[in-house]
Amino acid sequence: MRRVSLNDGWAVRQKENPFAERFGVVADPVPVTLPHDAMIGTERSSSARAAHAFFSGGVWEYRRQLELPAEAAGSSVFLEFDGVYRDARVFVNGTLAAHRPSGYSDFVVEVDHLLRVGKPNDLLVEARNHEDSRWYAGAGIYRSVWLLQAGRVHLSPGHLRLLVPEIDEQVAAVAVSAEIRNLSIYGSSAVLRTELVDDEGSVVAWDEAPVTTLPGDRATARRRLYVENPHRWDPGDPYLYSCRFILSDDGEVLDEDSTTFGIRSLSVDPTRGLLINGAAVLLRGACVHHDNGLLGAATFDRAEERRVELLKAAGFNAIRSAHNPMSKPMLAACDRQGMLVMDETFDMWAEAKSEDDYALRFPEWWEVDVEAMVRKDLNHPSVILYSIGNEIPEAGRPHGARIGRAIAEKIRSLDDTRLVTQAISGLLAGGPELIDELRTGLADRVPEPDEQTGVNTAMTNLADRLNNLMISETIARNSVETISYLDVAGYNYMESRYELDRELYPNRVIVGSETHPAAIDTLWAAVRRYPHVIGDFTWTGWDYLGEVGIGRTEYGEPDPSAGPPSFLGEFPWLTAWCGDIDITGHRRPQSYYREIAFGRRTDPYVVVRRPQFHGQPTGGTPWQWSDAVSTWSWEGFERRPVTVEIYGDGDEVELLVNGRSLGRRPAGPNHRYRAEFETEFEPGLLEAVAWRGNEELGRMGLHSASGPVLLHVRADRPRIAARPGDLAFVDLTLVDERGALYSSADRPVRVEVEGPGVLHALGSANPTGEEGFAGPTCTTFDGHALAVVRPTGEGRIIVTASADGCQPQEVTVDATA
Repeated sequence: MRRVSLNDGWAVRQKENPFAERFGVVADPVPVTLPHDAMIGTERSSSARAAHAFFSGGVWEYRRQLELPAEAAGSSVFLEFDGVYRDARVFVNGTLAAHRPSGYSDFVVEVDHLLRVGKPNDLLVEARNHEDSRWYAGAGIYRSVWLLQAGRVHLSPGHLRLLVPEIDEQVAAVAVSAEIRNLSIYGSSAVLRTELVDDEGSVVAWDEAPVTTLPGDRATARRRLYVENPHRWDPGDPYLYSCRFILSDDGEVLDEDSTTFGIRSLSVDPTRGLLINGAAVLLRGACVHHDNGLLGAATFDRAEERRVELLKAAGFNAIRSAHNPMSKPMLAACDRQGMLVMDETFDMWAEAKSEDDYALRFPEWWEVDVEAMVRKDLNHPSVILYSIGNEIPEAGRPHGARIGRAIAEKIRSLDDTRLVTQAISGLLAGGPELIDELRTGLADRVPEPDEQTGVNTAMTNLADRLNNLMISETIARNSVETISYLDVAGYNYMESRYELDRELYPNRVIVGSETHPAAIDTLWAAVRRYPHVIGDFTWTGWDYLGEVGIGRTEYGEPDPSAGPPSFLGEFPWLTAWCGDIDITGHRRPQSYYREIAFGRRTDPYVVVRRPQFHGQPTGGTPWQWSDAVSTWSWEGFERRPVTVEIYGDGDEVELLVNGRSLGRRPAGPNHRYRAEFETEFEPGLLEAVAWRGNEELGRMGLHSASGPVLLHVRADRPRIAARPGDLAFVDLTLVDERGALYSSADRPVRVEVEGPGVLHALGSANPTGEEGFAGPTCTTFDGHALAVVRPTGEGRIIVTASADGCQPQEVTVDATA
């Protein structure tokens, strides 16, 4: 099937109310290239919802012209939408062609009967955000659009299936199927040839046979092909085969299509845990929302690939797509890079979490959207778990269990080779009785940080108190039916049940589907201790827009007259500020702590809490990490007290300031891999050393920046593809001549782009930033900013950055075919 990108040539405008539009109150359309988030460029307002990062909803109209050549007459033509948020309505030449309520499902629209061949055709897509999400969802055609064209007898788009039901060292059986559709007025016995191809282009198995259809038929062709000495896909060796389908009649090719796939086995049991190709794998998981930070919700191939790259480099080997189906580009990146996937269907079923969310559409549309997710995921070896829902309010009641069982069985009818899970909230499963217990528990005072481990441990202690409520018998009783139809029970913040449920339910396999970041040391110890617990997914691996400030640190004594503190931050908070990696792609301190807890880093990691708040009382939530930065550049705070945190796997860690030892303190697993030191800021060299007895395990040093502030500019790649979906990410950093970070010298940075490219976004990770991401200037945050450049053609792109007091710097990126 011929596939052509339809990402260019669009114009978008925000719609007024229908009455105003009838009287000519119409906004001017603005040219855009897809993917496009219509909301990210709008103004934020303190009157909007904190959950949505203070962006307001609306209705947007996208329009473009489409002209097909005369030779396309009689062909089958489809539009494929990878995602439109939300309640998409597709019109072709003024006629409604499709409606799709879900903002996360891909869908295909047959349009040949509505098109005028040889003449311009009007495509119009309406999208809306009803303030219908618990986080920033964006709006518009935020994923790619494709034009599909084939003959009247063709391979149905999205219906190529490859499963591996049997595999051993000698041979793998690959079950292949394709759907052939006959829209002609004649019968057909077209021949379908199927080829399995290795990564060097050699055909390793093939088959061909005629498929007889009559007008209007949809016929499924199934074959088993056998690959000798199969090269298995594995997280450490993500080897991919491809499958080609060629449909022909008397030597004339009618249609062809292809897909990649991997050969691997998957199983789970409470004794050996999760097995991939027979080897045990522990899931070092990250929950990830769908937005791309500065890009908003827009799903660019390269942005998704980069996120997977950086998450894997930070020590993760699994992603949970929370709380919606993962994008196609991210799935493809996970396949290539060996990242395992838990793909999730819904954040709600029939009971709403927001007044205008998907629950209103769930009864009529859930099966269609489940089918879309499984069809999308089926050929991706990275996908190992299907989650049928997140923290579903009705899941602890009989009616909810009935719905959940139906979803689970629907998935198994489509794909019985993967595992089904559900992210269960103990609070929701426990119902009103448990909520009363929770309110009583929250009335207790949060423990003060001690001098050894500080605020991170205090937040962990609060999480522990919440977690202890999860031992309630009510939760066990109310969730037993739900868990009975799952292959793996997903526990959200219920790690206190790991050991208990091993005794109560010896056949139960558990995954920590959502957990607090500050508790990863104890969580990971539990994963390693209990074989029935197959992994842990932290909230979150990547920071995100919306649910603002759930990971914030608040300073000062709370005002008793103000009532209980708000779960979300106040305006101008922008991000959740709980991710291991910030929205620009920089790792935050908790990421390095996690790497140590995972046993993947021997060098210690040292950070300094912001000295301007030294000694002040702190507050926050269980998603909080201490407000610390890995820098020893604190101009203006010389000889002022500072708190230094060291994370290390050694039994002890030592702190040195300009070569002078401040002593050793216990660390390692028995002390939660953490130690704190009080000292004064003295410019020079801050060093942390990890010790095991008299053996030095590793060290890390931070130099104070000095002298002129320099602007350092670095592109993530010297070459990019001159095609839709690729991007160049350009890091902008304030440093001194030795490369030491100038974290306390933030200033505006201006970016200009010359050549075949445009500045698509510019911004920092400032969680309370008000500048937006669309302009040519932004202010650095802790010395960092990020520019995102989109190619518009082939050639050399020159990116020039300038800042007050700094010499302009430039970097070149070649965009090639």
